Amino acid sequence: MRKSLRIMLAQMTSAKSHPGNIAAVRKLAAQCAAAEADLLALPEASGMMNRDKADATSKARSEDADPYIAACREFAERNGIWMHIGSTPILSAGKLFNHCVLIDSSGALRARYDKIHLFDVFLDGRPASLESDRYSGGQDLVAVDTPWGLWGLTICYDLRFPQVYRDLAKLGATVVFAPSAFTVPTGKAHWEALARARAIENGCWIVAAAQVGNHEDGRTTYGHSLIVAPWGDVAADLGGHSVGHVVTELDLSLVESARRQIPSLANERLYDLVRAPSEGPTESAMQIEREAYQ
Repeated sequence: MRKSLRIMLAQMTSAKSHPGNIAAVRKLAAQCAAAEADLLALPEASGMMNRDKADATSKARSEDADPYIAACREFAERNGIWMHIGSTPILSAGKLFNHCVLIDSSGALRARYDKIHLFDVFLDGRPASLESDRYSGGQDLVAVDTPWGLWGLTICYDLRFPQVYRDLAKLGATVVFAPSAFTVPTGKAHWEALARARAIENGCWIVAAAQVGNHEDGRTTYGHSLIVAPWGDVAADLGGHSVGHVVTELDLSLVESARRQIPSLANERLYDLVRAPSEGPTESAMQIEREAYQ
């Protein structure tokens, strides 16, 4: 296994159709190769950020016919780099999915992942955000073997579900991707704290490319694309103001070091959740058997 991974982390302000985003990624891929980076990491919705369901559905295609995925495969092969596309909407069985693919340096698809947890939230003073009105949720948590070890795939709102990252870490994932398009209020309050927590809890690298700024579809995103080391240190932060990129070297030996010093994966124990009686000595405690994440 290779001991270090050189990543170009990109921050984008993606448009609501493919062509402009393809042009932006073409340039980023060339810059990634020029910087001698191994992989280009892109944010959620890098291929198309469009909250109009009818318009997005009319432009989306199946994975094998999607123009953005096809372009990314071409750029990866042409530049000899791996690409994590973040995500882009695709159609499958008549449904729209928030879809990620990992592409190797030959242009081959090495893994695919559909966002499991959809952003249905109700912030005070703001309209409800109902991602489930536009997308269907995925069913499978995905890890993939690479020359740098096992990688885990997640997207944005998944970051709030620690069991996802725990299960990936238990499989042996050393790097977990969390491409995102956080809102400004939730980003200010929670983004860095969540990314650092997932890294610390599991002793892994978190690579979290993000959208930033004012988008063509009317949304505003928080930015602050992050790379967080296994001990919780922020190794890269692209700020919250503009598009850009940074190249960061990931020392993969830090995973083993963090997990050896704080072996929480090994120390974890199964347990029963017990609800104590609320009143009266005759009421029995209720035990709930712990279920594995599905």
